[in-house]
Amino acid sequence: MRLYHIIKTFLQFGLDELLPKKSLPWYAKLARISLFWLGNKHKDKPLAMRFRLAIETLGPVFIKFGQMLSTRRDLLPDDFANELALLQDQVQPFDGQQAKDIIVAAIGEQAFKQHFSDFDLTPLASASIAQVHTATLLHDGQEQDIVIKVLRPKIYKVIIADISIMSRFAGVVARWLPDGKRLRPKEVVEEYRKTILDELDLNREAANAIQLKRNFEQGSEYDKALYVPEIYSEFSHSNVLVMERIYGIGVGEIETLNSHNVNMKVLAERGVEVFFTQVFRDSFFHADMHPGNVFVDITNPDDPTWIAIDCGIVGTLNREDKRYLAENFVAFFNRDYRKVAQLHVDSGWVPHGTSVDEFEFAIRTVCEPIFNKPLAEISFGQVLVNLFNTARRFNMEVQPQLVLLQKTLLYIEGLGRQLYPQLDLWQTAKPFLEDWVKEQMGVKAVFTKIKENLPFWNEKLPEIPDLVYDYLKAGKEAQLNQSQLMVQLTQQQQKNNQKLIFGVLAAGFIIGSVLLFNQGNETLAAACFSVTVILGLKGIK
Repeated sequence: MRLYHIIKTFLQFGLDELLPKKSLPWYAKLARISLFWLGNKHKDKPLAMRFRLAIETLGPVFIKFGQMLSTRRDLLPDDFANELALLQDQVQPFDGQQAKDIIVAAIGEQAFKQHFSDFDLTPLASASIAQVHTATLLHDGQEQDIVIKVLRPKIYKVIIADISIMSRFAGVVARWLPDGKRLRPKEVVEEYRKTILDELDLNREAANAIQLKRNFEQGSEYDKALYVPEIYSEFSHSNVLVMERIYGIGVGEIETLNSHNVNMKVLAERGVEVFFTQVFRDSFFHADMHPGNVFVDITNPDDPTWIAIDCGIVGTLNREDKRYLAENFVAFFNRDYRKVAQLHVDSGWVPHGTSVDEFEFAIRTVCEPIFNKPLAEISFGQVLVNLFNTARRFNMEVQPQLVLLQKTLLYIEGLGRQLYPQLDLWQTAKPFLEDWVKEQMGVKAVFTKIKENLPFWNEKLPEIPDLVYDYLKAGKEAQLNQSQLMVQLTQQQQKNNQKLIFGVLAAGFIIGSVLLFNQGNETLAAACFSVTVILGLKGIK
């Protein structure tokens, strides 16, 4: 029934237009004809819009998939990506009493009665896989305003079933769509499966939020840029998350922010700081910072703070990826395409056999036109999209951490420009990147590395004399063994040479004895044979 409902929805929105009719097999054409009553009911709308409306109709799992797909601008035409970006995660809530029952079962009835009160059966918000209710928590003798996030009942089974169907459709797209191989639909569905299954574990989200909060409590000048709500992990479970309730204005509510005289320039620039701090300082970034997950604390309108919620999806970068990425950004905006190409090869993002000259030319061809615009108008996110698209033509493998990074940067850039259209993203980011590269590759980086390794070296210091002695002893024994082996090899070679000489002489005397015997000189023949026997015995020794 679910499969029929999905096919029915696709056909009623005319999405069969996406499939090439000429190359479809006869049985596919026959199947379409047999469903003649399911025609396109939205012919007045563009195809991209119909695609988005069909996704909305199919419900939470498909909506979430569409949101993820909207960030893959390397795979989709701009009109499809823009339409999917409009997908909202507000879906019909499930029964509040049922939500409360799930929460009580997870926390325990006694603990719930003891610590929780004022539970509101009407959800504060309802999303694809969970909804949120407000309550009051008695914690450490104080009452706290909290929200409780609870997974939808039986959502796991629904997601697994829908993803299975998505995989089937992905196979059809990969086989019959002209651009099927480039779009890599099977890989996209698998990427979505991993992402959404991670989101189904609220313990993972709690751990991510705690880590992100700790990162921004380190006392840095950038730390005031982001606030993460407190997580009450002692009450949280895989399907229930208890956290501090925050009071802020949605970052997308531009008119409300302006009515409170919020300094939009500072707010937009702080968004850029938040992104680059997470990526290059912490190597741990919130990868789902769409407007629904970001709020603004306007307690001080001239000094606004970003508030991030819903940390179910995070990205990480290792030291090498961070360095290559930072150098790529700097090289790109300095128009050093040769270095951009070389960095992609050095990092292993493209095969090592790639021609740097050809790759450099391809990058210049695609990216140089971007610089016809003023720097303030250049899209940082689009730079990444163009760069990765070009790299894929040279067999660049999909780097999951870079896909999340690209998605997050597109979110942050979009929000920043929405808040402050004059935002010069490069002017804000370049000093940050250049300072980071200097810190990682300059004299300071050497001392930092030494400082980081001091505890390890200090632990191993008492062992160094023994290690040196063992090394020298092993070296001496190896040298002695090598000398003995050389003597043995020399002696063996001498024996082999001696055997060869005796063998040659014996063969000569055998031939001589035969010739003498044939000539009737039996005495000399017998003497030669005797010498042959003696030489043979010598050779055996």
